[in-house]
Amino acid sequence: MSTKDFLEKDYYKALGVAKDASGAEIKKAYRKLARELHPDKNPGDAKAEARFKEVSEAYDVLSDESRRREYDEARSLFGSGVPGSGFPGGFRPGAGTGAGTGTTFDLNDLFGQSGTRSNPGAGGLGDLFGGLFGGGRGGGTRPGRGSAPGASRGADVETEVTLDFPEAVQGVTVPLQLASPASCRTCGGNGARPGSAPRQCPACLGTGLITRNQGAFAFSEPCRECRGTGSVIDDPCPDCHGSGVTTQTRTITVKIPAGVADGQRIRLAGKGVPGQRGGPAGDLYVRVHVRSDDLFGRKGDDLTLVLPVTFPEAALGTTVRVPTVDGAVTLKIPAGTASGRTFRVRGRGVPKKSGSAGDLMVTVEVAVPKNLPAEARETLEKYAAAQPDDPRPHITAAVDERA
Repeated sequence: MSTKDFLEKDYYKALGVAKDASGAEIKKAYRKLARELHPDKNPGDAKAEARFKEVSEAYDVLSDESRRREYDEARSLFGSGVPGSGFPGGFRPGAGTGAGTGTTFDLNDLFGQSGTRSNPGAGGLGDLFGGLFGGGRGGGTRPGRGSAPGASRGADVETEVTLDFPEAVQGVTVPLQLASPASCRTCGGNGARPGSAPRQCPACLGTGLITRNQGAFAFSEPCRECRGTGSVIDDPCPDCHGSGVTTQTRTITVKIPAGVADGQRIRLAGKGVPGQRGGPAGDLYVRVHVRSDDLFGRKGDDLTLVLPVTFPEAALGTTVRVPTVDGAVTLKIPAGTASGRTFRVRGRGVPKKSGSAGDLMVTVEVAVPKNLPAEARETLEKYAAAQPDDPRPHITAAVDERA
């Protein structure tokens, strides 16, 4: 993206948020728009695809604090104009320290240019724009060292996957099918017809910027020949029309780690939209949803299980086989166990990154039958009559006091 495009695009407007929006508000707005505009939901809709790219590009900048700060500073300095098209911020030739003193104010100092087209200087806004969108010395959106002129980082992509409870606890490998922009298979992503290649722009010599002198001032602006990319494609690829990117359906295998929680987001570096002009690909974020389970619940790294027992089992004690997510264990219920008591089975919970695991928390619940056979009822009545102790002496005493 050229410096001109960078300055003219309003990323806050693209996401529908205020300029002072918090990171959480920006993330929420992006997720909502990404779901609505995702190519999977809008197959063949070119407008939705273009809007999806715009939203992803906006989020890519505004979600990063340092890049957002650079973007805000550049917009504040130049407004929505383009360097070289006027005097930003009310600046006028002859005004300021250098006026009338023979001192020349050169906007090359801002853009890191040395005064010639072929020798861009270091630092300044040239590096700022180059670090963001390749408008400076051929740099892209964080393209890394050694990237081609005009290289830009691909956008991030987000998708969702739903897992069964045991899969989330134990981990699973799942295939994901994505329809998203990807590197053009015909040209390999360079935008040129097979058998040809982009060449260095002769006007800016690959810098993406042209310096023009206007009297005592020098102004830098995106090169019109290459649109700030630093390279020229004489014979564009017939499939991607020179962009280096086409919409493709691809299947990737994603390993979901053991112990993933509902709502957790997993980052797969370099699996997002491929970069342009040889720039690095964006990242793929997989948001995980976990179905509820009929047996188990979860509290942090511990699993929970409710174990119904009969009254004789709770009163006399017993040994019960209880399930875990990967087998079964034997649990001893001691005599006189009260309903609601919880037993801990160590190491049979959710695996941790350290290699250990949480525990299985088994809560005993005395099951009360709704219907009793006549023989069982008679036996139970005999037991009640023979009951030696009052199970609620403090309640009985309080009733007697208030009677």
